[in-house]
Amino acid sequence: MKTNWSPSSWKTKPAKHIPIYKDKVALESVLKKISRYPPLVFAGEARNLEKQLAEVANGKAFLLQGGDCAESFSDFHANNIRDSFKVLLQMSVVLTFGASCPVVKVGRMAGQFAKPRSKETEVINGIELPSYKGDIINKIEFDAKLREPNPKRLIQAYNQSAAALNLLRAFAQGGFASLKKAHQWNLSYVEEGNQKRNLKK
Repeated sequence: MKTNWSPSSWKTKPAKHIPIYKDKVALESVLKKISRYPPLVFAGEARNLEKQLAEVANGKAFLLQGGDCAESFSDFHANNIRDSFKVLLQMSVVLTFGASCPVVKVGRMAGQFAKPRSKETEVINGIELPSYKGDIINKIEFDAKLREPNPKRLIQAYNQSAAALNLLRAFAQGGFASLKKAHQWNLSYVEEGNQKRNLKK
């Protein structure tokens, strides 16, 4: 069955976990602004991934996907992005040698700011507030004002996603992802662990 896809065709489908924004004017203003921003992922990147996933589907490559359940705005830091990328690279090295085939790496990062919930609200000490649905929608603090979905958070999510993706592209294409660096990745973890132990003493 042929389906005519469009950027807004998802709106015709049943959907759960969609935030309800009280200020519709503010929401439309933010969506209009974001629609003029550059894409986070480019067509060539999507086509390359499609080809690599075809190799996975045909049993000629292994798929490795990793990352946080949900990213937070407060944890946004170059070192955190680097370390998550490093873990994926280390895992892919093990799988490459173990499975004797190429590994397609997919990072669950640089935009994983939403957190679907089983219930629309949560109750603490008899007070009922909207559930925390991820930093792209509201804040985790149990406060009536902060739990209201805020469309401005969409812009912050876009900006942090763009910055993280650009850093990841630089790591991937700048030699950091080379297998020759594998020993260096491990050494940096040992050094960081030693520094943390020394601080505790």
